[in-house]
Amino acid sequence: NSRAFLDVFFVTCVEDSELVVQMSAVVCAWLRNDLRVHDSPVLQRVAHLTKQSGQSALPVYVFDPRHFKRSEHGSLKTGPFRAMFLLQSVLCLKRRLRKLGSDLLIAVGKPEVVLPAMLGEGSIVVTQEEVTSEELSVDRNMKKVLQANGSILEYCWGHTLFHRDDMPFRKDMSDAPDVFTVFKNKVEPELSAPVNEVPSTFQGQKKDQSCMGVRPCLPDLDPGSLPMSLPGLSSQLEFEPCWEDLPYDEPVAAPKQHGGAAMEFEGGEDAALARLKYYCFDTNLIASYFDIRNGMLGPDYSTKLAPWLALGCVSPRRVFEQVRHYEKTQVANKSTYWVLFELMWRDFFRVFAAKHGNAIFGPHGVTGKPREWNSDEHLFQLWAQGRTGYPLVDANMRELQATGFMSNRGRQNVASFLALDMGVDWRRGADLFESLLIDYDVASNWGNWVSAAGLTTGRISRFNVVRQSKTYDKDGSYLRHWLPELRKVPDTFIHEPWKLSDQDMIQYEAGTYPPPCLDPMKFPTEHVEQKKKGKPWTKKDAFASGGVMPPPDVSQRAIP
Repeated sequence: NSRAFLDVFFVTCVEDSELVVQMSAVVCAWLRNDLRVHDSPVLQRVAHLTKQSGQSALPVYVFDPRHFKRSEHGSLKTGPFRAMFLLQSVLCLKRRLRKLGSDLLIAVGKPEVVLPAMLGEGSIVVTQEEVTSEELSVDRNMKKVLQANGSILEYCWGHTLFHRDDMPFRKDMSDAPDVFTVFKNKVEPELSAPVNEVPSTFQGQKKDQSCMGVRPCLPDLDPGSLPMSLPGLSSQLEFEPCWEDLPYDEPVAAPKQHGGAAMEFEGGEDAALARLKYYCFDTNLIASYFDIRNGMLGPDYSTKLAPWLALGCVSPRRVFEQVRHYEKTQVANKSTYWVLFELMWRDFFRVFAAKHGNAIFGPHGVTGKPREWNSDEHLFQLWAQGRTGYPLVDANMRELQATGFMSNRGRQNVASFLALDMGVDWRRGADLFESLLIDYDVASNWGNWVSAAGLTTGRISRFNVVRQSKTYDKDGSYLRHWLPELRKVPDTFIHEPWKLSDQDMIQYEAGTYPPPCLDPMKFPTEHVEQKKKGKPWTKKDAFASGGVMPPPDVSQRAIP
């Protein structure tokens, strides 16, 4: 098949030095988390270099088998939902490049082995600069191999809203603030405001002028600007991988669309731009984003752009320009500000990762202060499978397991519960999120988790999951959506089902829902109440299920 042929081709190239010598020098666009043709620093640079040198362009994407192995904690580094979204995004990029008269060569293997084998002496490889250790390790290996072949690796900065050179920090980010509000206010004075306040220029009127220091999107690529004249690679360019071509070490089934998912995510630039247009101009949802952003059900309570931003299917600058166009023509208010606010969080965590390096992956975080973590595997599995007995935690974890997505409100609560209430090693949670989240971004994921565990220099935010449940899901709609065992439980008890008596449990058919794994007294609501019903909690309740059970089937649940 095409996968086997491609693997043989690259092995031959690496082992047959004569064949390597015959390859022509090219300008290679090594695409990674920048899977788009609009506002692409890498593709623009390659277009410039090919015009200057007369050499062929060679856009390449490589599926690295290391990304499809199991982590040290046992999770697939790239789980099925994320893998499918990635596959769709790569194939979409190939289609879009073909429309420009170019193409995308898709390969499978270690990039530092596969890619240099395609390049003749004197080639240039252009790629987006990354900031975290695994990516940087691959880059070091790539540089060594390229240098031996007389070729070079060149970087472009392109993942953030603000270009690194425009931020008021040293290049290594060593002087960047560790507190988001301080970071935001230093990077962009126009967005400067105290915590939980909105700048004066976002007060419900049109905003014609802005002096924000965001560089404009790069011009669209012209057809023919990435010329390819590589007859020796014509067969390889025909390769369009399917699910079975992904380099898993073990059988992994392709994910199925879940009937209760918040929305159906399709990878690729086409879907990304369509979603951006939908949220800003087709529906005007952006104008009410601030008021609805803490929702948990349905497709429209948030922009849902995160999966496409994570893979670079849409650039943050394109999002910014669309928001600015909306502010000019419609309104600039607290909601439009908050979308820009969220984009700056992505920049913050990218800078945070660049500054602190591997500390964001370590057990003690950036503080370096030793902390004893609970290694109880049973507790972790209760959390991971949505069997903790705390409805808000369980509903969110079941949504994640079933769909690859979870709301921002949910993420804050389940992370706080695992790290600060259960005391389980927070890296287990970050690792599982890396596997499951369709919008996984290394800096944002691990930065958020190390923060949730209280291991940064900022304040520790512990979430009371019972109070949060009552605040953000008052009528229990979200809980009933994902917890079929509780669908008949009345509002009075839906957030605290442990208060049900044995007779109530039978009446409301809630007997299969697990008891709380932690003492409910850890989560007082407005007034600490004595339970009038139900049994007192004991430590045995944490193990009452007799082991971790799979959550009930919710595959037929439709969005209300």
